[in-house]
Amino acid sequence: MASAPQPQLPLFYKDLLPLNSRDHAEWKVGTMEGAPFLAQTHAVPLTSDEFVDAQRHYPIVFTAGDNPLPIALFGLNEGVNTFMGEDNKLTSAVYVPAYVRRYPFMLARLRPDAEDLSLCFDPTVEFIGKREDGLAFFNEKSEPTEYTQGVLDFCRRFEEAGQRTKAFMEELQKLDIMMDGEIAITRNDQPDKPFVYRGFRMVDEKKLRELPIEKLDGLNKNGMLILIHAHLFSLNLMRTLFERQMAQGKVPTAQGAAN
Repeated sequence: MASAPQPQLPLFYKDLLPLNSRDHAEWKVGTMEGAPFLAQTHAVPLTSDEFVDAQRHYPIVFTAGDNPLPIALFGLNEGVNTFMGEDNKLTSAVYVPAYVRRYPFMLARLRPDAEDLSLCFDPTVEFIGKREDGLAFFNEKSEPTEYTQGVLDFCRRFEEAGQRTKAFMEELQKLDIMMDGEIAITRNDQPDKPFVYRGFRMVDEKKLRELPIEKLDGLNKNGMLILIHAHLFSLNLMRTLFERQMAQGKVPTAQGAAN
């Protein structure tokens, strides 16, 4: 079984194999008992479709660089996930980003010049393989089972959401309303030593307010304005996330911590 071309694997994925009835006729998917792949992940990719749901639980910011992407923050520092317990399970009933729910599957091109995307999976996970229990990928006729079709449909919807997210980010770039983010949080017992978080981008509220009325009207009609507001509202959770880290003993002691 040859791995699909993978110059750089996405977050969580250690390997990728294209799913096919020849090699995986007897393979099944067992129960995922936990999510160890997520345990030390502080930021997870997010689609714009998810902003309204995600903003209730996580700060939504954008990655730094020329091509920013939206991410949900599970922690304010590298390697810190405040929502995962020692059993590798979520400790709170929070919205789980589609990127996480998609793992260990994804759609990928098997060749750089291929037009079609193929359903692939990470074969390093323990709950997929030749096993007695679990959900089969294929039936006796080598046809995809209902489970496999459901996975494929979910991955397709994720890719479609990704295209909408790309269009959303391109519009933000075109409007030039983004800025380098910086948030300073102080502890009550150390008011003169703020923890400063940088290394992300955010919408500049001043630039947003100063947009021409026709631009704002356009954003309202195409549904993007509510997404921008969801992002801005979510930033209030930065302090909540900081307090979660502090309660868990995961807050850095040095001043000027970077995200």
